[in-house]
Amino acid sequence: MKFKKVIARFYADNIDLAEELICNIFFSLNLKGVVCDVPLEEPDEGFGTNTLPKPEICSITGFLPLIDSSDIMVENIRKKTADLSHLDIKVDLQIEIVDEQDWAHAWKTYFEVTPITDRITIKPAWKDHASREDEIVIHLDPGMAFGTGTHPTTAMCIQLIEKFLEPGSSFLDVGTGSGILMIAAAGLGAGQVTGIDTDEVAIDVAKKNLDKNNIGPENYDLLCTTLDKIGPGPWRFIAVNIIAQVIVTLLPEISKRMTKKTILVLSGIIRERQNDVLSAMKAHTLYVIHEEYTDEWVCLAVKKKANK
Repeated sequence: MKFKKVIARFYADNIDLAEELICNIFFSLNLKGVVCDVPLEEPDEGFGTNTLPKPEICSITGFLPLIDSSDIMVENIRKKTADLSHLDIKVDLQIEIVDEQDWAHAWKTYFEVTPITDRITIKPAWKDHASREDEIVIHLDPGMAFGTGTHPTTAMCIQLIEKFLEPGSSFLDVGTGSGILMIAAAGLGAGQVTGIDTDEVAIDVAKKNLDKNNIGPENYDLLCTTLDKIGPGPWRFIAVNIIAQVIVTLLPEISKRMTKKTILVLSGIIRERQNDVLSAMKAHTLYVIHEEYTDEWVCLAVKKKANK
């Protein structure tokens, strides 16, 4: 199958804001394999650590199946990215036609075995790794979902899951992608793990990765749906690694599925949007118990106040 490779090269004083807004456009239009190529002052600790070389020009890349409606989708992307000009974000959109194999596998060369914590290591399925006896190794093939776990937002999620997850806890991953957070939670002793995503491709990739990590189907649920369509729970642990704007819209539904014992981890938040999330949390009696920061990214551990 052929795909349209959509490359949004952008120029902006506020790179973080531009990255978030362009990614949101891509995600909202259901582009696959979205990759952010953004230069950082400290690339060894920033976005794409051990996965991508430092670029000269910022860009966001995604893929659309080459079907009749793809031209309409591209025009929607052109319009939405052009509308960012009022925020001093200039976007140059380029389109290439590629075969699926040209983009689904080429990036694998850059994805290495990566320690996330002292105990947890992410290992690409096609790499060798001699693990320690006490090491939790996550065997991962991100596929089209493209969640390698090395992005700070994912790495911080895993760190807080390790810090706060109690063995036997029920676990919900909202926007599961490659399933990496579900796998980490299961490896750390969670009970039933549940992942939801609106992308059928992500659900398929997550299932394959759960199988690779010997997590049996009796121990997990994977649903291609939205949060408002699943049961009320409650869950003892919920992870949401998306973007601040989406987190704010999801908080009412998330709060309904929490008790005072639930730990909620929110990630994918840039520092400039942290106050938006904090303000939305107050409306649902949620409060921060722990914060992590890596470069421009924020990850929060959150609880809910008891009903009076």
